[in-house]
Amino acid sequence: MQRQLYLLVYPIIWLISKMPFWLLYLKSDMLYFLLYYIVGYRKKVIKQNLQLAFPEKLEAERNLICKKFYKHLCDLIFEAIKGMTITEKELGKRYTFENLEVLKELHKKQKSVLLMSGHYANWEWSGVLNNQNSYKNYAVYKKIENPYFDSFVKNLRERFGATLIKSKHVIPALYRSVKKDILSVTLIISDQSPRPDANGHRDLFMGIDVPVYTGTESLAKKLDFATVYFKVEKVKRGFYSVRFIPLAEDPNTKEDFEITRLFLNELEAQIRKHPEYYLWSHRRWKYRKTEN
Repeated sequence: MQRQLYLLVYPIIWLISKMPFWLLYLKSDMLYFLLYYIVGYRKKVIKQNLQLAFPEKLEAERNLICKKFYKHLCDLIFEAIKGMTITEKELGKRYTFENLEVLKELHKKQKSVLLMSGHYANWEWSGVLNNQNSYKNYAVYKKIENPYFDSFVKNLRERFGATLIKSKHVIPALYRSVKKDILSVTLIISDQSPRPDANGHRDLFMGIDVPVYTGTESLAKKLDFATVYFKVEKVKRGFYSVRFIPLAEDPNTKEDFEITRLFLNELEAQIRKHPEYYLWSHRRWKYRKTEN
């Protein structure tokens, strides 16, 4: 059944990916109308998350953010599909890097890098970074249950040379790189929602007490990798700009959980400035601490 579903959906996705951007965004507008006004996709979750993160805002303000988020989410869906056939040249015009010298300097110092990113703006096009630096490029992803779609997504994100690693394989993969003296840069989405018993560490995210993922920081300290915030900003529809914000060149000089806090500070600042570009549809605060 999984194979039949994949064979049915794949040609449709491919045809959509061949459409020009103006037509893709027309379809995105149609999908927005469907998801927001008719289906109400995860609307309850989204509105609850916005109320938790922005209790000081009026309901009308949060509703406006909600609408803008749906529009961005629909754009993101079609942009991810477009990644199937877009040329590297065209993508390079739409997904630009402002200060690659940060990575170049770290490479000169023989430092591998962990890029810490959140579910913000567009992380699906980040693979275009691969051919713009001298590192071996990795990206961590979560396995999809359908093996055919899992393979499809993996191939899609590896189009420009990056290597995808399943989250449970990232530690051995990077240890192998170290043993082979391979300098690497690895993108890790670090704003996940771990179970409360996963590592025991909690912190405030958007002012809410929640379990916080500290795996990136722990890995950086074990391997002595530099940590850098991968700051993606939406310039306009279909165009993004990335800045590399150094967090810790020598991670072991930082206090425990300090790097994680620095990452959260950067992500929170982006969310507060343009909240519509954060992924409000995932249950980031489901394990929040509540008053008895």
